[in-house]
Amino acid sequence: MSLLGKLMDTMRLNGDEEDDDYYLDEDFEDEAPKKGLFSKRNTDYEDEDEPEGKTRFLGRPNPKVVPMRRSMEVTMIKPTSMEDSRDICDYLLAGKAVVLNMEGIHTETAQRIIDFTSGATYSMNGNLQKISNYIFIATPDCVELSGDFQDILAAGGAIDNISGLNIRL
Repeated sequence: MSLLGKLMDTMRLNGDEEDDDYYLDEDFEDEAPKKGLFSKRNTDYEDEDEPEGKTRFLGRPNPKVVPMRRSMEVTMIKPTSMEDSRDICDYLLAGKAVVLNMEGIHTETAQRIIDFTSGATYSMNGNLQKISNYIFIATPDCVELSGDFQDILAAGGAIDNISGLNIRL
C-alpha cells in the first residue's frame, strides 16, 4: 500500500464502507407514526406498555365515597370573653366544626375572638365563614363547607355594617 493510501485510511477518506459494519440496524426501531384525532390505531406500532385486551373507558370516574364518622359534631358556642377562644381552638383541633354566636358581646372582644379563631383555622388549613352579621362557622381541614355563604351575604350587603365588626371573609 502506498503512502497516500495509508494517509487516506488514517483520515478515513478512502470511501470504504468497512466502518458501517460496526453499526447494527437492528438497534434502531422505527418511529411510530403520529396518530390523528379520528384515525384508527395501527397495531404494528402498538406500545409494549399497554396491556392487550383491556379497554379504556373515558366516561365518568368512579365516585369517591367518604364514610361519615359518628364523632362528627358541630359545637355551638356563645363566647363571653377572650378566654373562650381557647375552647374554640380545642374543638377545632378535635376535628369538630364550631358555630360562633357573637350576639351580645362587646365589639372589640368579638373582633379579638374572630381574629384569634381566624388565625387558628388558617394554621390548621381550616375554614372560617360568616353566616350572618353575628354568627360564624369555623371548621377544621377534615370538614368541608358547601353552600352559598358569599351569595347570601351579598344580597344583604347593607346589613353587614350593622354589627360593627370589621370583618371581611
